[in-house]
Amino acid sequence: MRYINFDNAASTPALMPVLKELQEFMGWYAGVHRGTGYKSLLSTQVYDDCHQIIGRYVKADLDKNAVILLKNTTEAINKLAYRLSLSAKDIVISTVMEHHSNDLPWRKQAVVKYAEVDEKGQLDIADIEKKLKQNYPRVKLLTVTGASNVTGHINDIHYLAELAHAFKARIMVDAAQLIPHQQIEIKENHDPAHIDYIAFSGHKIYAPFGVGVLIGPRDTFLAGEPEYVGGGTVNMVTRENVFWSDLPDREEAGSPNLMGAFALAKTLQYIDEIGMEHLSSYEGELVTYALQELKKVPGISIYGSKPRVGVISFNIKGINHALLGAILCYEAGMGVRNGCFCAQGYVRKLLGEKEDIKYLSAYKKKEIHRLPGMVRISLAPYNTHAEIDILVKYLKKIAQNIKHYQKSYAYSPQQCSYLPLNMESGFVKRYPI
Repeated sequence: MRYINFDNAASTPALMPVLKELQEFMGWYAGVHRGTGYKSLLSTQVYDDCHQIIGRYVKADLDKNAVILLKNTTEAINKLAYRLSLSAKDIVISTVMEHHSNDLPWRKQAVVKYAEVDEKGQLDIADIEKKLKQNYPRVKLLTVTGASNVTGHINDIHYLAELAHAFKARIMVDAAQLIPHQQIEIKENHDPAHIDYIAFSGHKIYAPFGVGVLIGPRDTFLAGEPEYVGGGTVNMVTRENVFWSDLPDREEAGSPNLMGAFALAKTLQYIDEIGMEHLSSYEGELVTYALQELKKVPGISIYGSKPRVGVISFNIKGINHALLGAILCYEAGMGVRNGCFCAQGYVRKLLGEKEDIKYLSAYKKKEIHRLPGMVRISLAPYNTHAEIDILVKYLKKIAQNIKHYQKSYAYSPQQCSYLPLNMESGFVKRYPI
């Protein structure tokens, strides 16, 4: 059967026109900066241009903001957490709905306070305002996801920016899940609704080769020293002194991922030509249709509510989330995701689960299937209504034959997943290398 990809929130497939351009550019690929050969000069110009194209995509003022290219969103947020030079007394307000990548880096640098979510999993704006008031002027940053990778909930990032700025704090937006679904404009630096810092990844928006983006005010990165130092970060070094390069070079230590930058820049140009508003409109129709049809599945619980991007998480009563994900893989040819999606606190909150010693015991025994979780489908504009119909057909079949499937699959501690009982030895036939 034809593979159906409902795992776009993890990584999106690369666009064929971009892959074609990438292949053509490979003939000109060379090390960037300081090379005197023609290929190096060309590669350097392309790499520098990529920063401009990526920055313009979110309407950044490139005279006042730096575009820094890294491995992914996680590295971007870790860099910012380090470069803000926070003290142990400073406060960062995060939220219960954050991905671990927008939670753990801040714990290492400051006091983190978490804004709550309501019973539907939506951000409690009143709680954010309350925490900003209570902790003024110690709050240095409000850090929040643009769209949840669990429920797809969309946060009003510009209203949150105005709120943070009213209390003399800056805002950081984890846009990894928002950027493939909606057009983002960070606005002028003097605008109260301006997004001070934004981070996202190419692999979430149809660009291969893993490149991450961090955009923020130049003064943040010109103060102090970068956390990674070495080749490419300096203009001159003596025994006593280091003279740092200008931005973004000083923050991009080592040989950069030129092909990743090229792929992302070209992808953003391609999306601009199509028009993100057209992609968002179609995806919105698909989400509405999916929610309508999923509700027809017996025993299903769907988490979250509108407004949401194309991310829908659910469970079916009586069947383990890991088993359900395995059945959809082996019998429906579908790529979905199950578990907590690197947002364990948020998922437990939505499930009404508390942190329990039994879960720690299950983790130590590698019995991952005993941990709480959900099944997630994540949609993209290339998905179709017909694919949703196939998903719903299989979910109905599974919901009506739970005992049969429980007898047909067994949990494998080695693979940390369920496998069909009649499966041959081994797991997945790997691509030959």
